[in-house]
Amino acid sequence: MSRLSAPAEAFNQTRRTCLATQLAIAETHWRRLRGLLGTQEDDFRNGGGLWIRPCRGVHTLAMRFAIDVVYLDRAGTVVHVEHNLQPWRFSPVRMQAASVLELPSQTVARTETALGDRIEIRMKE
Repeated sequence: MSRLSAPAEAFNQTRRTCLATQLAIAETHWRRLRGLLGTQEDDFRNGGGLWIRPCRGVHTLAMRFAIDVVYLDRAGTVVHVEHNLQPWRFSPVRMQAASVLELPSQTVARTETALGDRIEIRMKE
């Protein structure tokens, strides 16, 4: 994730698995708008992720690779999952979501992340 700063990691407390070790945070208007645009798949694949907050839905317009999308409520509980969202698509809007994790495709399946799981965002020092 050379272009993205990665001050955090995402950990699935329910499954005791790590979703992202290089988690960038998008919480400003411009950072949320830019998202993963310009990111290369190889830079994103190895432990990468983007936490967008606030957010209720995303798009993959102008992206070159598929992603998994995990919607979280204010408590960090998974309320919706989009597997393998292809480039040039829109994910559904989920009003109960407070934030969204964008992860490399197949991360959700590999970690068996499911609805109701509790995700912790851990800030790195």
